[in-house]
Amino acid sequence: MEFIEYGKKGQIGYITLNRPEKRNALSFEVVTELKEAFTEASQDDGVKVVVLRANGKAFCAGADLGYLQQLQANTYEENLEDSNHLKELFYQIYTLDKVVIAQVQGHAIAGGCGLVSVCDFAFTVPEAKFGYTEVRIGFIPAIVKVFLLRKIGEMRSKELLLTGELITADEARAYEIVNKVVSASELEEVVEEFAKMLISKNSKQSMAFTKQMIAEVQAMSLEEGLQYAAEMNAKARASEDCQRGIAAFLSKEEVKW
Repeated sequence: MEFIEYGKKGQIGYITLNRPEKRNALSFEVVTELKEAFTEASQDDGVKVVVLRANGKAFCAGADLGYLQQLQANTYEENLEDSNHLKELFYQIYTLDKVVIAQVQGHAIAGGCGLVSVCDFAFTVPEAKFGYTEVRIGFIPAIVKVFLLRKIGEMRSKELLLTGELITADEARAYEIVNKVVSASELEEVVEEFAKMLISKNSKQSMAFTKQMIAEVQAMSLEEGLQYAAEMNAKARASEDCQRGIAAFLSKEEVKW
């Protein structure tokens, strides 16, 4: 891949935006390679947790300027195809069968902030700025809005999406866009230790089921959601991981995942 690096360290898969000279801006090709990398991570049985990170000063500055110019010449059908391409990436990350952690070492703007928003966890440095600035260039934060409303609710989503204002890392933490703010010197270590904690303490299958249910149950009625939960509960009980975990618990032993 030209713009994305994929590698592993133990059971952690690392997907790295590697276009620092363009502030890791998104283009059709970058989105394509991200989708390929997340597919590889999903299919890699040796990977239990995925970290999305970036090289350079910025995490991701949103859409590439040349890419934006190209979009103006597209037909509606071409723009719909391109929009679906980004939608598929966001949905892929949000529903991936493995936990995804964003390691944000710099500014995450527009589509870049969208990438952070669809990850399961996000850790950032204090210097990073966040924002959905689409309305300031006559565009709309269409796809990320669907996920952001789920993540932080209507009031805060309106505040961010309708103003287009940039916010600090501490404000992003208060808005629950990121989980933790840590110094740049500690960021990599903190993310790695958090990933290792998930790997060592939690069942891979249980995390996948739980993430799947969080994504799906919100669109259901109360009765549908409860029935779905009961069925998933029964399914989990029959799994090998559950049997191992309960046996270890009853024996007062620590299960090794």
